[in-house]
Amino acid sequence: MTGAQSGTGTGTRSESPSRSRPRQRSPRLPKPRGPLSAAVTALLREAPQAGVSVPVPVPSPDDCHPYGDDLQLALYLLYELHYQGFQDVPDHLEWDSRLLACRGAIENRFLGALREDVPMAGADTAQQALNALQIEPAGDDGTSVSHFLHDEGDLGHLREYAALRSLYHLKEADPHAWVIPRLHGRAKAAMVAVEFDEFGAGRADEIHAELFADLMADLDLDTAYGHYVDAAPAEALATVNLMSLLGLHRALRGALVGHFATVEVTSPPASRRLAEAMRRTGAGPAAVRFYTEHVEADAVHEQVVRHDVVGGLLESEPGLEADVTFGIRATTHLENRLSAGLLRAWRSGATALRGPGLALRRDGTARTGPGTPTQHPPAPHTPVKEPGGSP
Repeated sequence: MTGAQSGTGTGTRSESPSRSRPRQRSPRLPKPRGPLSAAVTALLREAPQAGVSVPVPVPSPDDCHPYGDDLQLALYLLYELHYQGFQDVPDHLEWDSRLLACRGAIENRFLGALREDVPMAGADTAQQALNALQIEPAGDDGTSVSHFLHDEGDLGHLREYAALRSLYHLKEADPHAWVIPRLHGRAKAAMVAVEFDEFGAGRADEIHAELFADLMADLDLDTAYGHYVDAAPAEALATVNLMSLLGLHRALRGALVGHFATVEVTSPPASRRLAEAMRRTGAGPAAVRFYTEHVEADAVHEQVVRHDVVGGLLESEPGLEADVTFGIRATTHLENRLSAGLLRAWRSGATALRGPGLALRRDGTARTGPGTPTQHPPAPHTPVKEPGGSP
């Protein structure tokens, strides 16, 4: 039951383990993955004061693969300045003109690739595109991560999946909030109603990002914001970057609404399977609850989003129909790329993360793969850092 359904309030339950730790501090800068992300990292590290020009050459993003590690990490770094920032990176760099110019060039490369790979000639209407998302195959067609995790995933697979999804879920609903001042009337009212639920309906302990932190704690993952960026492959970064790209540009407001609608429409059936996977593997009550919450909440949200957010937007701005459809298709395109990478790794018995994967639990338990961990002496009061490195 969502906060709105159970009654709004500001009281909180006793704190869960994930909330007993400070998660508000900004994360550390991740390791660069190529010349472009290295240049962006240098710009962030070497500009200690406002107005200081740092002579760091920035490679052209045209020389990078649009979906590759180097470009996607560089873009993630620049977007993160608008969220929680990074340790030892001055806040004023959020609006640094050189960084904004760099971001614009990278965005053009990324968006250009999406427009090329997501053709719009003869595209469906937004409602037709959403209808197509609800047509699921009779059984697992071999391309669904939630089906794999439901049918054969173990705790190791679920931990990897949660670590990757934490890049978004620990700031769940934040990117979509940027569209609110760009909407009107019915679309705005409905968007705020859905976001109100996402942000806990007035209860700090019901904020969906906090519920995901509880899930991570049940899975013995580090709940710190941005902790698993180094472990995330480019395909995972791209799914998060798309939300920021669409959210930060008013011209792409229709596409952001399409993205939001895609998330809400596809969430209930996938969340049901993931809740059952968490239950089957004994992941813990908070892990199960996160997904059961989304089964119920998003089933309601789906109708509101389809009829009032999308319908309201196109009623007031019918010229944005193609943009909404593009947002739906671009989201599906990048999610399919991520799913393919995860399933390819897991079916071959490998980690889906960069580097050796989640080799250690927070308490120091050693893992050799997705299966049952062996015992290892715990580190003395030192938080375990997940390994990064190149694939």
